[in-house]
Amino acid sequence: MSFKSDIEIAQEASPKLIQEIAAKLSVDEDYLECYGKYKGKIDYNILSKLEDKKPGKLILVTAINPTPAGEGKTTTTVGLGDALSRLGKKTMIALREPSLGPVFGVKGGAAGGGYAQVIPMEDINLHFTGDIHAVTTANNLIAALLDNHIHQGNSLGIDVRRVIWKRCLDMNDRQLRFMVNGLGGKANGTPREDGFDISVASEIMAVLCLSNDLEDLKERVARIILAYTYEGKPVTVGDLKGQGAVAALLKDALKPNLVQTLEHTPAFVHGGPFANIAHGCNSVMATKIALKLADYVVTEAGFGADLGAEKFLDIKCRLSGLKPDAVVIVATARALKLHGGVPKAEIAKENIPALEKGIENLLKHVENITGVFGLPAVVAINRFPTDTEAELKYIEDRCRELNVKAILSEVWAKGGEGGIALAEEVLRVIERQESNFRFCYDLNLSIKEKIEAIATRIYGADGVDYIGNTQKQIEEIEALGYGNLPICVAKTQYSLSDDMTKLGRPKGFRITVRNIKPSIGAGFIVAITGDIMTMPGLPKTPAAEMIDVDKTGRISGLF
Repeated sequence: MSFKSDIEIAQEASPKLIQEIAAKLSVDEDYLECYGKYKGKIDYNILSKLEDKKPGKLILVTAINPTPAGEGKTTTTVGLGDALSRLGKKTMIALREPSLGPVFGVKGGAAGGGYAQVIPMEDINLHFTGDIHAVTTANNLIAALLDNHIHQGNSLGIDVRRVIWKRCLDMNDRQLRFMVNGLGGKANGTPREDGFDISVASEIMAVLCLSNDLEDLKERVARIILAYTYEGKPVTVGDLKGQGAVAALLKDALKPNLVQTLEHTPAFVHGGPFANIAHGCNSVMATKIALKLADYVVTEAGFGADLGAEKFLDIKCRLSGLKPDAVVIVATARALKLHGGVPKAEIAKENIPALEKGIENLLKHVENITGVFGLPAVVAINRFPTDTEAELKYIEDRCRELNVKAILSEVWAKGGEGGIALAEEVLRVIERQESNFRFCYDLNLSIKEKIEAIATRIYGADGVDYIGNTQKQIEEIEALGYGNLPICVAKTQYSLSDDMTKLGRPKGFRITVRNIKPSIGAGFIVAITGDIMTMPGLPKTPAAEMIDVDKTGRISGLF
């Protein structure tokens, strides 16, 4: 049996003009900036106009730890939004932006799939409206100002051995991880060690996502720590007087991008890829505007609930005042069997014993959402044709033990129609179950205590080990008065542990922290664990080799 590819489905769609999508939300054309026919930006000044309007209900979609089998988190988000629209609810979707570099040639999961996608698919997965390129430019402007200051006399006394700001590029390129620049004599700058991150790992991306307005963005940029002086004092963007220019570069990027689903539900796609490196959630600006424009907002956080959802709740909600009314946790029988030790080639076969083992991953995430964070939850089983009735019933029965309903979702194949049952259960949960939202940890705890809370309560670790220079890094950050910030853990997305090979619900492990980095502009402390890289490399056969465009401009090869 053959299926149409995502790009084929998207290219056969009949999108409405973006003005029509904006009109659904009662957005005046004064606040809509069109980028061609089918995408636009909403001016953030609309928040002033909507100040007195009661916000809608917020639904967070998250998932089990991802596997090569796929979970369908964004597909479920889009399908749920379309289903709510079919039920007559004024609905918006708020998604992360796919990043060009890490997904080049691959239709990023951040855009959905099948008959539950956001469109125009090619634009969203490639250059889109240029937000990530603005982040790249802003990041590298700061790097240029820093090196120019050093070249022009270094009046601040910056120790070139203690520069922590990296350049960035929205492209995977391992050649740029570690390098030396400024060679070739005095006219070419001051030689120093440097390196590149991917753009979505930049603190600028986190600042963009967590800023409440343009002034807030400017203030956050000014606080970014770039380096340290010979006396050990931090040097910020504000010290280089660069925050105004950076804000000017990001002025339009801060405006959320408006697109639509295949069924014409309005959707914001704005900022936030990669919860295993940075923040991993769409922007506060997009979420807040959506809540003012719609009665129900379906949003998502990157990767599994141990990463994206934890950061959404402990960082984004804490810094913005947002509070979800319900959480949907996405899983598939196929992925749970992988977590149970079944090779990918055999996941289509019924295997209840493997499911029994793998489902512990799902149940841990359910326990975290309901027990740790106190939020009502629904499990969405993203159905595949190879799933058996026995497998689906087993998942439903085990979820019921935790007083959570598991609902079959068929949005990939049927669009919004396949998500009606899920939408009805989400509405029931919002109406009948009280949200007792609380954070995983108190901000007044020490940095180590907060990391310990995340590791033990969310991951199920026995404790945390610190290697290398981390103890000194923590002491320096706390001495500077930043110890009361939330923690952003950089960890593999594939496991609850920091070892990607430990699937399911591992026991008897510890988390190893190898680097602590202050992201003061973003408003959190980054704890890097395991082998996380902020500049990945390309595989032996890059997916980009499959991309082509014909003489009419029609793109192929995105998948």
